[in-house]
Amino acid sequence: MDYTTRVATAGDAERLRVVMDASISGLQKGFLTDEQIESSRAIMGIDNQLIADGTYYVVEHDGVIAGCGGWSRRATLYGGDSTPGRDPHLLDPAVDAARVRAMYTNPAFARQGVGWLILTLCESAAAEEGFTRLELMGTMSGQPLYTAYGFVPVEAVEDDRGGAPVPLVKMEKQVGSASLPR
Repeated sequence: MDYTTRVATAGDAERLRVVMDASISGLQKGFLTDEQIESSRAIMGIDNQLIADGTYYVVEHDGVIAGCGGWSRRATLYGGDSTPGRDPHLLDPAVDAARVRAMYTNPAFARQGVGWLILTLCESAAAEEGFTRLELMGTMSGQPLYTAYGFVPVEAVEDDRGGAPVPLVKMEKQVGSASLPR
């Protein structure tokens, strides 16, 4: 499938929220209960800091948003604008891992290379800024993609800030380490 990619702008926010909501609702079925899916809405969502930093990407096909995601040079590992515990301080590429953040695929484009494309964009951009490692907090539905891309699990956690505990897995990858071709 032919995709175009670009850096997200503030004007994309509402369209991105629609994709995020559809992704949370549709792609987590089979991995989480209905209560956990609803709870995950409190800990996921748009992070306008990524858009302001110019590190958030939009993938489109014929003008339709197929997915979105980005990376960050800031300390927050995951969560949207309203998620408690955010930490905006800048990371040191010589010591810290860049964060892969807020990955969402429009369910109509699931398993068609959108997430892989976003991961490639994130890894390349983080490497250009001197980062040698990537880190993310993966959902159960995202973990197969991240594993195929070369991320390894570091720690399983549950986030109950939205009510029902949502299982997540902290994962990391060395920049440039082998990933399976897609």
